Amino acid sequence: MAKKKASGSTTQHSTRPGKRRGVKRFGGEKVKTGTIIVRQKGSKFHAGDGVGKGRDFTLFALQPGIVKFLQKHGKKLVSVLPAK
Repeated sequence: MAKKKASGSTTQHSTRPGKRRGVKRFGGEKVKTGTIIVRQKGSKFHAGDGVGKGRDFTLFALQPGIVKFLQKHGKKLVSVLPAK
């Protein structure tokens, strides 16, 4: 009978670094134009007033101001309100 006992997990899988996704600027923080607010996979957060969306769903500030997170119609929106 040709049998082989279990010898543990394989070591050929390489570990890859993380993508550094997540919220970069939180509510109430001041941002400049072009500042990245959220790095995400898919549209978990949607762009509101004063926020643009990149082709990889990155949200960034289109104007200087203060970040505000809100929820409207079941969607999480990120807006940048002009600073006074």
